[in-house]
Amino acid sequence: MRYTDNPKPPVVGIVAYQKNAGKTVLLKELIRLARERGLRVAVIKHAHHSFDIDHAGKDSYEMRSSGAAQVLVASRKRWALMAETPENEHDPSLNDLVARLDLEDVDLVLVEGLRHEPIPKIEVHRADLRSPFLFPDDETIVAVASDSPDTIDITLPCLDTRCPAEILTFIEQRYVAAQAQSASDSGCSGTHGKG
Repeated sequence: MRYTDNPKPPVVGIVAYQKNAGKTVLLKELIRLARERGLRVAVIKHAHHSFDIDHAGKDSYEMRSSGAAQVLVASRKRWALMAETPENEHDPSLNDLVARLDLEDVDLVLVEGLRHEPIPKIEVHRADLRSPFLFPDDETIVAVASDSPDTIDITLPCLDTRCPAEILTFIEQRYVAAQAQSASDSGCSGTHGKG
């Protein structure tokens, strides 16, 4: 069975039709608010191109550039693992990425991007960009978050990006609380709201 078939902790995607819709801004607020509420959040962010979290001149960069397949950098405050995967022809699947997380230490996994993965997603939409919506063609989108939710006439829940606390409450009620209820009483369903 794949992780995303029965995610513990729940995995929720934040997606948009195009860049600059506000996914990262929203994610940062959701993470901050979740921490204030005592939730531990892990984030998986998809990058479209080769990227570095490390720069020339740093020892870890030099070791990786010299051919190390993996470099783990650690201090008492944080650690990061960088793994080279030049033989991969495709992006890693969400299941592969989630498997790398310490799931015992997380209440919720938020995913930015990876919009083709079969997980529940909130679509971020900025009215001034006038981009088309993803939800009509993606049944895994469970809500739309917009800077002008009153102008969108849809049957899905429509949330306000200017009120990230409302969006986090939606996620908590629909996924985090539902999962906690399911774990404590496997015979009960924890589904709420439309969609």
